[in-house]
Amino acid sequence: MGLIVLACAYEAYAHETIRFLTTSNIRNILPLIGFFGILSLGQALVIITGGIDLSVGSVVALVGITTAILLRGAGWHPVVAISLTLCMAATIGAWHGLLVTKARMQPFVVTLCGLFFYRGLVRLMTKDATRGFGNQFPTLKWLGSGFIPDIDASFVSVPFVIMLIIAVLECAYLHFMAPGRHIFAVGASEESARFSGIPVDRVKITAYTLCGLLSGLGGLLVAFNINSLGPSDFGSFYELYAIAGAVLGGCSLRGGSGTVPGVVVGASLIVILKNLVNILQIPSQLEYVVIGGAILLGVFVDEMFTRRAASRVRT
Repeated sequence: MGLIVLACAYEAYAHETIRFLTTSNIRNILPLIGFFGILSLGQALVIITGGIDLSVGSVVALVGITTAILLRGAGWHPVVAISLTLCMAATIGAWHGLLVTKARMQPFVVTLCGLFFYRGLVRLMTKDATRGFGNQFPTLKWLGSGFIPDIDASFVSVPFVIMLIIAVLECAYLHFMAPGRHIFAVGASEESARFSGIPVDRVKITAYTLCGLLSGLGGLLVAFNINSLGPSDFGSFYELYAIAGAVLGGCSLRGGSGTVPGVVVGASLIVILKNLVNILQIPSQLEYVVIGGAILLGVFVDEMFTRRAASRVRT
């Protein structure tokens, strides 16, 4: 939270015109927070269990481009096409969970292979040709880039509102329902959770399934917003943004800890840093340097506070 406050303050202070606080800039930022927030919320579920999903970006590409092919190429009804591709994303997540739990494979290896496999599959399906939705689906375009109400002065982004709804549902699931609390228990100590009667395999499969589903949903919203989808680059690095948002939001890569509000703040920080690079006219080549440095600093500070709190408990 401190990093996001500092980033906002610096952006507002650095320019006399306070470009960061203008309505147009907020209209640009909020949809991105919505997109990356949804992906980070999905990634957080897996990280809390002690796992990781590196296939998010490729799943985004697979779902978005497959939906475009079904709608424009095959002429499917939008409801049918979207339902099918979201089920496909959830099935991919469940498959990852099965490999991790039943085949006892490492999450890093399973999802890294998925990253390559799904990206290659998309490129094969399209023969590296760009796909899109054209101007035939205004409602879908509104879901990815619209505002509530739909007027020029509004900055309440539809993707941002969708992200907030998902955040509320996930917060209720994780913090107030027994299956959600089981996710924390499995991440904290899988062996203890098993001895306590928690169905560890089912909990992990559920986490990966929900991660796949949210990756697919986020991918659809991004696809509706961009409209021109290149199979080789659409969704690239999105898995890293999702991991960064979750980690900056307080999700430990060791598992067992994290909060939904923290993940929303972490995803917001990533977007604000990207916006900072643009507003301050920092060379685009340094974008990843700035974001990587901020993430490293945030994780370092979090680790220091965690160690200090642990030492106080021991004393």
